[in-house]
Amino acid sequence: MLSLLYQEGPSTEGIFRRSGSAKTCKELKEKLDSGVDVDLTCESIFVTASLFKDFLRNIPGSILSSQLCDKWVSVMDQGNNEEKIKSIQRLIEQLPRANVVLLRYIFGVLHGIEMRSEENQMNAFNLAICIAPSLLWPPVSSTPDIESEFTKKISSLVQFLTENCCRIFGEEITSLFGEI
Repeated sequence: MLSLLYQEGPSTEGIFRRSGSAKTCKELKEKLDSGVDVDLTCESIFVTASLFKDFLRNIPGSILSSQLCDKWVSVMDQGNNEEKIKSIQRLIEQLPRANVVLLRYIFGVLHGIEMRSEENQMNAFNLAICIAPSLLWPPVSSTPDIESEFTKKISSLVQFLTENCCRIFGEEITSLFGEI
């Protein structure tokens, strides 16, 4: 899924913004959940993007860990970019290894898409708006006002992560998928 998003996402206008067919997504999700091999190259890239966001939303406690939610939210309130990057790196060290590996690939994809934002209209801000709610959510539900403020903060964090992913995860993030 990520390889396909890495390959086609940068040249797809509105990737992660436009939804795939709900019926197709539901059918494919059922197939994937039951272990059936699915050839996503035959599907719309928007279906793949929708399935991927759904996958992220179904990670128990979120990929960034709802237990660290307050710490993630407070990162953007810190001083300069260096302090933010160091705080983010310390938080990443607290995540399970599988989450870190997946995050590296996710931000490798987002970086590739952002690098061609003039073509696909998906700069770091737009990507963050679309993907942030799938990466972290509060451990308990709250009022709509508080949730709206939370979403803004997490979107700002994801935008920062996307814009600084090479410094946060290392330059090799740009070559995780090799030559596709």
